[in-house]
Amino acid sequence: MVKINGEPRAAEGMTVLELLASMKLMPERTAVMIGGEILPKSNYNQTLADGDEVDIIGFVGGG
Repeated sequence: MVKINGEPRAAEGMTVLELLASMKLMPERTAVMIGGEILPKSNYNQTLADGDEVDIIGFVGGG
């Protein structure tokens, strides 16, 4: 199980890009942290492992 924003989810074995796609999030408008460390967008092909704690923050424009 992978914890996504505090909620358990069966996402082990998925890449970060696959996870974002499954959540209908655009990678260019998100920031991802794994284990409290910001993941560079160049590493979004990283595979998630059982026990990973992932925080996803989506950016929204406005004005």
